[in-house]
Amino acid sequence: MRAHESRRKPKLTLPLKSFDKDIVSGNLMRSVWKLAWPLVLLNLVNGLHGLVDHILIGNFLASADNAANAAIGVAWQVFLVVVVFIASIFHGMNVLIARYAGRQDRAAINRIFYSALLASILILVLLVAPLGYLGAPQLLKVVNVAPEVHEHALPYLRLLFLLGAPLFLMFMLTGAFHASGQPKTPLKLGVLTTALNIIISTVLITGWGPFPALGVIGAALGTVLAPMASCAIGLYLIASRRMIIQFPPRDQLVPDLRLLRTMTRIGVPTGIQGVLLNVAGVVLLRYISELEHSAAAQAAYTICYAQLFSLVSWTSFGLRAAAGTLMGQNIGADKAQRGKTGVMYAAIMGAAWAVIIGIVFWTLPAPLLRLFNAVDEPVYGLGLSLLRYLGLSGVALSMTLALTGGLQGAGATRAPMSIAFATQIVVLLGLCQLFLSMGVLTAHHVWASLFVSHTLRLALTCLVFRTDGWANTLARLDNTP
Repeated sequence: MRAHESRRKPKLTLPLKSFDKDIVSGNLMRSVWKLAWPLVLLNLVNGLHGLVDHILIGNFLASADNAANAAIGVAWQVFLVVVVFIASIFHGMNVLIARYAGRQDRAAINRIFYSALLASILILVLLVAPLGYLGAPQLLKVVNVAPEVHEHALPYLRLLFLLGAPLFLMFMLTGAFHASGQPKTPLKLGVLTTALNIIISTVLITGWGPFPALGVIGAALGTVLAPMASCAIGLYLIASRRMIIQFPPRDQLVPDLRLLRTMTRIGVPTGIQGVLLNVAGVVLLRYISELEHSAAAQAAYTICYAQLFSLVSWTSFGLRAAAGTLMGQNIGADKAQRGKTGVMYAAIMGAAWAVIIGIVFWTLPAPLLRLFNAVDEPVYGLGLSLLRYLGLSGVALSMTLALTGGLQGAGATRAPMSIAFATQIVVLLGLCQLFLSMGVLTAHHVWASLFVSHTLRLALTCLVFRTDGWANTLARLDNTP
């Protein structure tokens, strides 16, 4: 054998992906926009599949009280309450990744991501799936749904628990990519997921071709099956060194328990906050079940608040994530004041969008409700009144979430948790209980209580944001990877 033939050719590797310096330098509005628009668009795209599911369900499982719409809305709310706490690990991961992306510390980012990934897979597969499936009937009893709603909600909820791991891993990948300064990749993956979701749901809900019409089961299958392809692609991009985040060397494949403790300390208050918000939503559904025409009221709440209002809420969630990444990376680059100013820009952008959507709610409610076949009384009247309240409270919610993102991006997660408890548990549910105990609770009282809680939450968040100490929260934690 010739000498030159015996030599091994050097293995070709892709160059390391560079960090985006525009996030921590240059024009601040451009930095906010660069982070915000992909995530805002991603959240709107992600929300589209739920909108399509409800439209299909409302038209192909039509009933006077839209019981099937109420069922998937209630089941989704219960599902979020149980598993949202896992997202606390994701949030702690995002905060640390953003901080070390600002410092351009790639090795630390890799260890953070891998530790969170392993922990999440174990929790989802070993705990959430079996316990959620077995406990689904008891969880629905807590909400006290009507029998016609329970019939559709139980199989939907069980499928979410049993096969929902890819859905949450997609949330994790989205947060990690965005926190590292690569927001366009999760947008592309989100478009793929939503397209697959809509196709699967349309085929299985309605029964196209050789497939039977599965109704709400088809909607559940679309929700859990669609993210599988995007998860596989996202992990492949990481393994092939096409992303800032990479898997650590093989001798570092054991999760770092100290990192997990730090992520937990940062993220648990956010997880508790998410639980509080979703518990409030579940208990609110229980108050709605006490109303006359409870199934119709639950359907109006699901259609208007969970779906149409998502035009505001999903946009606001995108701005919250953008504000968190901007704040975290700028703190990592020792530019905390620049981060705070950018968060304010994000809040103003959210408020402007919410005003536009509010005008649509007030001027075009009938065509919006007609999309879901919610044209009969009492669903139509209840939905009409709720849209008017939501048209006003959207501005408050959008600004609140942007400011909250700034706080959480700095690691200051306890204040938003306390505010969520005060407004969503004490105020919102307290007002509903007061009206119920007086024997005067109506749907209009519930809608008004939602508006009051949103407005108060903005006021309290603004008070905290105006202080200075929260921007140094993470520096007081022992978080060095």
